[in-house]
Amino acid sequence: MDGCGQFLKSEFPLINDDLYEYVEGVLTNGIDDFEDSDELYEAVGAVLHEVAEGKTEDDIREICGKMLDLLRGTNGETSKGTHKVLDAPVHLGSMAANLQDNVEDIKSIWVMQRDEALKVDARKLEKAEQKLLQKQEKRQEFATTNKAAPPIKLQSATASQVTSKKESKMEAKGVNRAQDIRIENFDVSYGDKVLLQAANLVLAFGRRYGLVGRNGLGKTTLLRMISSGALRIPSHVSVLHVEQEVVGDDKTALESVLECDFARQSLLDREKEINSLLNGEAKSNETNLTNELSEIYAALGAMEADKAPARASIILAGLGFTPDMQIRATKTFSGGWRMRLALARALFSKPDLLLLDEPTNMLDMKAIIWLENYLQTWPTTLLVVSHDRHFLDTVPTDILNLQSATLDPYRGNYTRFESVKAERVRNRTREIEAQEQHKAHVKEFIDRFRYNANRASSVQSKIKMLEKLPELKPVEKEIEVLLRFPEVEALSPPILQLKEVSFGYTPEKLVLKDVELGATLESRICIVGDNGAGKTTLLKLILGILSPTQGTRVTHRNLRFAYFSQHHVDQLQMNGSSVELLQQEYPGRPVEEYRRQLGSFGVSGDLALQVVASLSGGQKSRVAFAKMCMSNPNFLILDEPTNHLDIETIEALGHAINKYTGGVILVSHDERLIRMVCKELWRHRNITHNELLTWPKMTDTKIACSPVAHSD
Repeated sequence: MDGCGQFLKSEFPLINDDLYEYVEGVLTNGIDDFEDSDELYEAVGAVLHEVAEGKTEDDIREICGKMLDLLRGTNGETSKGTHKVLDAPVHLGSMAANLQDNVEDIKSIWVMQRDEALKVDARKLEKAEQKLLQKQEKRQEFATTNKAAPPIKLQSATASQVTSKKESKMEAKGVNRAQDIRIENFDVSYGDKVLLQAANLVLAFGRRYGLVGRNGLGKTTLLRMISSGALRIPSHVSVLHVEQEVVGDDKTALESVLECDFARQSLLDREKEINSLLNGEAKSNETNLTNELSEIYAALGAMEADKAPARASIILAGLGFTPDMQIRATKTFSGGWRMRLALARALFSKPDLLLLDEPTNMLDMKAIIWLENYLQTWPTTLLVVSHDRHFLDTVPTDILNLQSATLDPYRGNYTRFESVKAERVRNRTREIEAQEQHKAHVKEFIDRFRYNANRASSVQSKIKMLEKLPELKPVEKEIEVLLRFPEVEALSPPILQLKEVSFGYTPEKLVLKDVELGATLESRICIVGDNGAGKTTLLKLILGILSPTQGTRVTHRNLRFAYFSQHHVDQLQMNGSSVELLQQEYPGRPVEEYRRQLGSFGVSGDLALQVVASLSGGQKSRVAFAKMCMSNPNFLILDEPTNHLDIETIEALGHAINKYTGGVILVSHDERLIRMVCKELWRHRNITHNELLTWPKMTDTKIACSPVAHSD
């Protein structure tokens, strides 16, 4: 290396010590990695150009070749020496003693020159390692996308409450037979967020309560706290919370409903057991068994067990189960029908406290009307969360308003609640204004006579009176909900047409026949009909997801659809935040654009950074709307968009649809939304004995929106 170093300094006299040490290190440690002078030039050429005075690239390449020859020897042999053939024994101890003088001799014995063919090509090794790394990344990506997502660990809700010693003693002795439910001075939290604080909940037996409030305030969490026992209620009160769908098995729908009456079912099972014993050979205990059987028959007669199948069948029919469906195995039903089955089981079993969370979400208009009528005669206590205005006006006897982390009770239905609440706000405002005027008058008196000795006692009494005045806090106003759909450019007609369209999943049975539909960017078409009538199928034909069996579909070449499906919320990616969800779906845009898009649908601030799985159903719906509109669509297809939305957001959705400059086709059972936006209403009717379905246009919106006119 000394000779090479001298040659380097002679060729580049301007090279400084730092650059020289760098080049020396490259040459010393990497000489075996360089196959030719070109590779050496790639390693140190850029450095040498900095100190090259008057030298071209070709000159420096030539110098690199000479340096490589100096390091390896002129004949391409390594400077480490050649093989030495021993002709006599060698005493290594004596050679080691003279290590400084005989180092080359020792190397010649032990250091063998490597075969060039066995050397590892550094470039090829690097390329091979890169290919291996890419394969591993592809395998990891494939495994990530094809395996089930790991379970999301969410914070759990917690509850605490204060119970009286009297009630605790009665519970311990088992003598508490109160049918009213009182949960006093309790708190409910979800992680760091306080949902309810020092709240009181009183449910009188036989009354029906509607629980209302904005999305995300904790209505569903409150129901879960009650049903799970986190909030204690009298142990003898039976509670049933309709939240999960029925697990499918071989039992028929009717049998599934009947078996939830445990008292009746246990008596019937014991009856079969006793009859089996009496029909056997053993007759030793015949008298006792006969007496027990008589008691069972008396108990079954008292509870009118023979009428149970008819009652269960009526409930199933009201919820949309046809006679054929009632004898089908539960495992053959979809998730939505299993939820209806869970509701039927709850209505049949009649618990002391029935908890329902958005029961109308899974029902069509006919089933909703039936449920409203059925619940009006509900004999026990009912607590229901709903955002259906008509349902809340029809079913509840009382309204519980969840606001500002507390529960405020109101007598009457939702319309009555709104008027009373507005009157309370006006009264509180007047009280605050009157108190402020009174304070100002008293303070004026105090300031006027503060230094008057004759009025000193009066001044002191006025000051004490001011200190004792109660602090009146104004009623906290809720933030107005605003939704904004994107602005779109006008398109020249025709925009969308279905001409004599028929469709069937099998040739033998058509779902739709001879459908004629035309829409423009001014269209506000609402489609109503029974479940199974083919509403969602029609939407998929409009979108082009399904192809007509007969007929044609014509659309404008610049038409961009946005589809909000019934299960849009369940299809969101739950692991990340709302901002991350939009980034994954529409990458490459500024974060501010994602935040602005979410904000236009009420998902702003820290809410946009929360994990999607931790959001309420209504908040997830808003995220779904924001995602849907990121593509700037000019035609909206909305299938049951009001599910999970609170009343204020449903009204804001109606206003947003009316301001939207694109076309809208809507499937909904929310009568208020239909009345707000509907210009054309399409309903199904049976046209032949084969029950083929079509939608004739109804232009008289007032008549069409009447519940009884939704279907023939």
